[in-house]
Amino acid sequence: MDRHPTATRHLTVAHIQHRPGRRRPWQVRYRDPTGRERARSFYKKADADRFAATVETDILRGEWTDPRLSRTSVTEWSQRWLRTKSHLKPKTVAGYESNLRVHVLPAFGDLQLRHIDRMTVEEWVADLQESGAGPSVIRQARQVLDSMMKLAVQAGYLTANPVTGVKAPRQPHREMLFLSADQVERLAATIEQPYGPLVYLLAYSGLRWGEAAALRRKRCRLQKSQIEVAESLAEVRGTLHFGTTKTHRSRMVTIPHFLNDLLAQHLAQHVPDQPDALVFTSAEGLPLRNSNFRHRIWTPAVQQAELPRELRIHDMRHTCAALLIAQGAHPKAAQLHLGHSSITVTMDRYGHLFPSETDALAAALDRARAQAVTDQMRTKPRSDGIGLSGP
Repeated sequence: MDRHPTATRHLTVAHIQHRPGRRRPWQVRYRDPTGRERARSFYKKADADRFAATVETDILRGEWTDPRLSRTSVTEWSQRWLRTKSHLKPKTVAGYESNLRVHVLPAFGDLQLRHIDRMTVEEWVADLQESGAGPSVIRQARQVLDSMMKLAVQAGYLTANPVTGVKAPRQPHREMLFLSADQVERLAATIEQPYGPLVYLLAYSGLRWGEAAALRRKRCRLQKSQIEVAESLAEVRGTLHFGTTKTHRSRMVTIPHFLNDLLAQHLAQHVPDQPDALVFTSAEGLPLRNSNFRHRIWTPAVQQAELPRELRIHDMRHTCAALLIAQGAHPKAAQLHLGHSSITVTMDRYGHLFPSETDALAAALDRARAQAVTDQMRTKPRSDGIGLSGP
C-alpha cells in the first residue's frame, strides 16, 4: 500500500491505496470527524494526492463536510429549513413561503447546495434589481436565502455561507407621517361610527393594528385607566389568526381619562357582556380584517377629513409616539408605552423627534469663540506699547 507522505498512525489522515487492474486504480481512504471510514477512487495518482491533501486540511481545520450532504438540492433543503420555522407566527412563515416560491426557488431550486457560490448570489441580486423588484423585496428574499445557507453550514451541509457579504440595495428613507392632535380629532369625527374610539385608541395608546383588533373586554381595566395588550390578530391568506404580540410579551398601557370614558361608553353600547368579547368588530360582529377595514372605513374617512391620502393605519402608532415626545415623555417611558422590544428600537425610529441639544451646543461654541476674541483684544499691545489692560 502506497501511503500518503503525511500519513500518521491514526486513520483520521487520508491513505492512498494502489489497486492494480481496477478501472480507477487509486483509492483514498480516510475517517471523517465522526469516525466513519470513507473512500473515494480516482483514475490518476495526482488527483488522489490532491484530494487526500484537501481532506486532511479540511479535517484538521474543522471545515470538512459530508460530500453527499452538499449534493442536496436547494428545493429539498428549503422544505427542511422551512419546517424549522414552525414556531414563528403564521404571517412570518407565509412571508418565507412567498419569498421561496417567487424569488428563491425559481433561481436556485434545481441546483445542489454545493453549486451556489458568492458570484451566483451576487448575480441573483442584480437580476432582481433589473426586474424592477424594490429594495424591501430584495432584502427579504436575500434574508431567506441567507437563513437557509446559514443553517446548511451549521448542519454540516456546507463549509461556508455563500450569501455572507452580499449586499442588498438600501431601503430609501420614507418620511415619517403622523398627525397632530387636531387632525386626530377630525379623523375620529368623520370616520364611520362606532369606530371613533378606535381612532383615539390607536392615536393615544400606540397599539398596533393587530393588537387593537384583538382587544377583548376582559383586558380593559378601566377602573385603573389601563388596558392589557396580550394578543394580536393577523390575516394570513384570508384566514385570521389570534396569537401573541409582536414581541411575544404582554404589557399594560395607561390611557388618558378621556379615552377611558370613551371606551367605557363603547363597551356599554356596542360590546356583548362577555369577558372574551372583542371590543371592535365588523358590522356583522366578526373580527376586523385589516384589508376590509382599510378599504371600506379608513380610506373614505381620511379623504373626508382632508388628511394626506397616503396616511396608513400604522401611522397612528407614529402619531402616538410624536404626541408623547411633544409632551416631554422620556425615551424609556415612550418605549414601554409603545411596546418596543428595546429602547434602541424607540430611538432608532423616533430619536429625531426628541428635543435636540444641537442648538444649545452651537450657542456654547459661539460663547467660547466670543470669549477668546475678547481675551485677545485685552492683551493685544497698542502702538504706544501699552496694552489694554495697562503697562
